[in-house]
Amino acid sequence: MQTTERVSPKLNRLEGELLARFPQLDISAVIEKTSQQSQHKNEAELDQLLALNILEKITAEEPDWTYAAAYVFLQQLYEETKTRRDIASGYGDFYGLIETLTNMGVYSHELINTYSHEDIQELENTIDSDKDSLFTYIGIKTLSDRYLARDYEGHIYELPQERLMIIAMTLMKQEQADRRLEWVKEAYWALSNLYMTVATPTLANAGKSYGQLSSCFIDTVDDSLRGIYDSNTDVATLSKNGGGIGIYLGKIRSRGSDIKGFKGVSSGVLPWMKQLNNTAVSVDQLGQRQGAVAVYLDCWHQDIFDFLDAKLNNGDERYRTHDLFTAVCIPDLFMEKVAAREDWYLFDPHEVRKVMGFSLEDFYDETKGNGEFRAHYQACVDHEGLSKVKVPAIDIFKRIMVSQLETGTPFMFYRDTANRMNANKHEGMVYGSNLCTEIVQNMSATTVTEEKVEDGKIIIMKEPGDFVVCNLSSISMASAIQDEVLERLIPVQVRMLDNVIDINDIEVKQASQSNQKYRAVGLGTFGWHHLLALQKIAWESEEAVNYADQIYETIAYHAIKASCELAKEKGAYPTFHGSDWSTGDYFDQHGYTSRQWQALKADVQAHGIRNGYLMAVAPNSSTSIIAGSTASIDPIFSKAYSEEKKNYKIPVTAPDLNVETTWYYKSAFNIDQSMSIRQNAARQKHIDQSVSFNIYVHNDIKAKDLLGLHFEAWESGLKTTYYTRSTSTEVDDCESCES
Repeated sequence: MQTTERVSPKLNRLEGELLARFPQLDISAVIEKTSQQSQHKNEAELDQLLALNILEKITAEEPDWTYAAAYVFLQQLYEETKTRRDIASGYGDFYGLIETLTNMGVYSHELINTYSHEDIQELENTIDSDKDSLFTYIGIKTLSDRYLARDYEGHIYELPQERLMIIAMTLMKQEQADRRLEWVKEAYWALSNLYMTVATPTLANAGKSYGQLSSCFIDTVDDSLRGIYDSNTDVATLSKNGGGIGIYLGKIRSRGSDIKGFKGVSSGVLPWMKQLNNTAVSVDQLGQRQGAVAVYLDCWHQDIFDFLDAKLNNGDERYRTHDLFTAVCIPDLFMEKVAAREDWYLFDPHEVRKVMGFSLEDFYDETKGNGEFRAHYQACVDHEGLSKVKVPAIDIFKRIMVSQLETGTPFMFYRDTANRMNANKHEGMVYGSNLCTEIVQNMSATTVTEEKVEDGKIIIMKEPGDFVVCNLSSISMASAIQDEVLERLIPVQVRMLDNVIDINDIEVKQASQSNQKYRAVGLGTFGWHHLLALQKIAWESEEAVNYADQIYETIAYHAIKASCELAKEKGAYPTFHGSDWSTGDYFDQHGYTSRQWQALKADVQAHGIRNGYLMAVAPNSSTSIIAGSTASIDPIFSKAYSEEKKNYKIPVTAPDLNVETTWYYKSAFNIDQSMSIRQNAARQKHIDQSVSFNIYVHNDIKAKDLLGLHFEAWESGLKTTYYTRSTSTEVDDCESCES
């Protein structure tokens, strides 16, 4: 279409710019349509109208329209901030931005105190506005709506590359002064090229005067009134700052247990779950969304049936906790009993402690088919003085599957596998996982040891437990592997993660202590389906399984090496000695026998490793959208879909969709889940923690087929499975564990 003079000079200018950038698109037709609709529109309304008209053009056949829409949105964003910040155009006066937002109280004073005017000027010159062109429309819209810094009236001040630079500056602020800017630039390179993303709390709060940077937390609740209420307070404290919470409830006595010798008076775990449910709803996360809490319970706990029914939409509402996510802790022995269609026994953990003198949850099977858990379980079964409930093991599993098909939960935690593969078993026990099932670390309850009045003040003494903290970030596999940058990327990514531990301000002090004790991080990935499509590898193929094995071994090698190099520079984590890292058992257990791996094993044994836990794959649904890729290790739902907004829809397509890649984008619900499990088993071999791994099924799946998938997951060595997503169930994606 021939360009003509239009009412708005701005439309003419945008037409020229868009035609130069996107010659393959029929830009002029959209400009003409917008011009015809532009009467009585101001410039901001005109920008929005043009963006909406461009959005309508996004299809599976012409996906590049999303970049044209993003370009228009960015021009609008530049204009909006230009006026507010009194700059000529686009990016400029980075120091002025930092000074302004610091004076407003939005930014912490630490940025200005750490970096000189000359430093900030140098970093301003490093900012590359051209990197904004990497964003899709939904990516830049998500980043703008949720993460760019605003004043307290909600006006945006930051631009996208400035947010990324602020993150880099924040995470590198404690590096040695002579190399600090070098590391900031490396971190900015990784972020601005969208080779990686940081966790949602870090993305939102880095550089700010409020909020914390860690993604989620795991607590173990002591079986005492004080322990239960203190844990609830900790959940509220962490939830208000944007953290997702996993809670292990397996130590709490069951319904009908005794309290102080009075029999039958305990109300069990459900009332405490109701309290947690209320906390999750009422203590929202910075006004953005309600709190997110997952609760874990052992399958031998006498309250297990009530627990499994807690999210169902029918039944007694006094025993329903619709806003919690449930997860069940499963030993190998239970799976064996289900397979053999044998009986299973349920116990009250309080009575077990009192009668047997031990806690059943404190044991696991050290080897497959043999170990301390089954020995202590059998001792409980055989003890005539211990009350117990006998049920067919398959009945529990049926209730698990009924709940999964209706609600997507419970998640599954295979406790024996998780503990056998725990690199820090010398320091403790893993009872459960986190909100999104990718974190597997030592856990223990915090207990009050003394409370006294001294000099008119009440002093409370606590014995801190291992209160797990997840510090996450993720590699964008499609871009990082395609551009062959893993060797450069992973060292800076591990350094950024490690620095979160030292600069983060966590209000729950036992969490801060655990953070320092293990220096745990979770380096993860997203964009697996995107990568397979680019590599022209079919999801349901041996090639995909082998590729997962190869890629994740490479990532593991670079991550462990990077953490070892950090240990040489800054010291190993405090509890390194005695760990599987220090003995070399970690490398032997994983079959790392090549010369390269053996050299790294010797290096780790000699110099230590900086991070006691190192790798975990989180869900990444919205951060992968920002980076223009596919979520986590999941297959896509559809090649094209619409994201619902308040007044309009945003069409979205699979990334890099074209005539060649389209054949490799198969929908999640049409994929053989056995192949997905095999892929995940291949990657789990190289991940010291776990993976947020979803199972996708049709709602009419036969019970024996779903049971078969769970057995395959367990037998394949998976530590956890996340949602069981069926075609009739909508589940809430976890944003706390976004990375």
